[in-house]
Amino acid sequence: MSYLSLSDKDKAEMLARAGAGSIDDLFGCIPEAIRLKRPLDLPPAQSEIELVRSVEAIGRKNDGPALLSFLGGGAYEHFIPTVVDYLTSRGEFLSPYTPYQPEVSQGTLQAVFEFQTLVCQLTGLDIANDSLYDGSTGAAEAVLMAQRITGRNKVLVAGSIHPQYRDVIRTYIRNLGIEAVEIGFGPDGRLDRDALAGALDDKTAAVVCQSPNFFGIIEDVRALSEAAHAVKALSVAVVAEALSLGLLEAPGKLGADIVSGEAQSLGLPVSFGGPYLGFMACRKEFLRQMPGRITGQTVDRDGRRGFVLTLSTREQHIRRERATSNICSNEALCALRATVFMETLGKQGLREMAWQNAQKAAYAADRLAAVKGVKRKFSGPVFNEFAIELPRPWAAVDAGLRARGIIGGYGLEAAYPGLGNAALVCVTELRTKDEIDRLVRALQEVLS
Repeated sequence: MSYLSLSDKDKAEMLARAGAGSIDDLFGCIPEAIRLKRPLDLPPAQSEIELVRSVEAIGRKNDGPALLSFLGGGAYEHFIPTVVDYLTSRGEFLSPYTPYQPEVSQGTLQAVFEFQTLVCQLTGLDIANDSLYDGSTGAAEAVLMAQRITGRNKVLVAGSIHPQYRDVIRTYIRNLGIEAVEIGFGPDGRLDRDALAGALDDKTAAVVCQSPNFFGIIEDVRALSEAAHAVKALSVAVVAEALSLGLLEAPGKLGADIVSGEAQSLGLPVSFGGPYLGFMACRKEFLRQMPGRITGQTVDRDGRRGFVLTLSTREQHIRRERATSNICSNEALCALRATVFMETLGKQGLREMAWQNAQKAAYAADRLAAVKGVKRKFSGPVFNEFAIELPRPWAAVDAGLRARGIIGGYGLEAAYPGLGNAALVCVTELRTKDEIDRLVRALQEVLS
């Protein structure tokens, strides 16, 4: 269970209920002869993140040490303040269903309204819905939205988008007459600008890129947006690592018309793959084509602030032929967790956490690249994960690292057959310098 310390007010209320005037009065029945007369022999105070790590280390003594993980690739292990679990586990948040009756759903509606507001701030766009299923379906919904807006049936999809996101996009559009043209990447890991220029034409509905992309590389969203707009196509930016928006410029400010992504990084544990949280934002002129639902703020007849479902363009609510999506629910509890997480950290806290990710990843990349036979696969700038190339197949290296208690990264061969000797390494704020150095030493041993 979570530990929350007592405030002085809490202690005073408990003493008053017990009929004691002080702590000494409360324990007055204990004979002086057996009372401890010195301070407890405790270690120095720790921050919450240090305390959680210490207690988890004690717990692991029951079944041996856990594997040290440097996995990323769309699911990121970040620190989650205790208050997120505490607040979101309250029955008021766990039990509500879809808020069809706003008069009895104000708490739920306010929470998702605040989530929408935060998503707009992170993405730099005007309108956000109150969540989608996950990042992959969010990317697919963005493609469908671009097709409806432009009336065009070709989308240019970066080959550096998460492979599973691309699979979901292809599944969504398979029988809709929409053509998806995949654009490759260059030696810097970014979308190939020459290939993009050759594929753009007046039939293009959108250019879809991910930043940071699957290789961890930060794309030039402004340049890609300008290229799309030159042929009157839309720019769609996908964000699989939402924490990056705490440090990088908002895609909307770089010209993106639609931003969709995965908010698992914002207060949701990795949890064996879900449930996760999709988000989407767009420019206000595209409001009517946004899937899912939007919560709005209004006033009642007495002038008091209230919240209502403003727009729900789905088949449950309007004629099926007018629906923009078949989304029948959202991820309200997950969105609540993300909201509590972001409001707990605040603007500076979110930026600081993102900054630690970038700094630790840079340190890890430099240390690993110094190992004999290892080099960075791509030269582009990164956020918290990067690809390395090794002198032998990753499968063999991975086995050696796991034998030493380390999951060193995600092998790229399954998704990119030409990258059999490459792996994706992720370093978040939870990885310490000692842990990074341990990975480096283990890799040296495996490759020696």
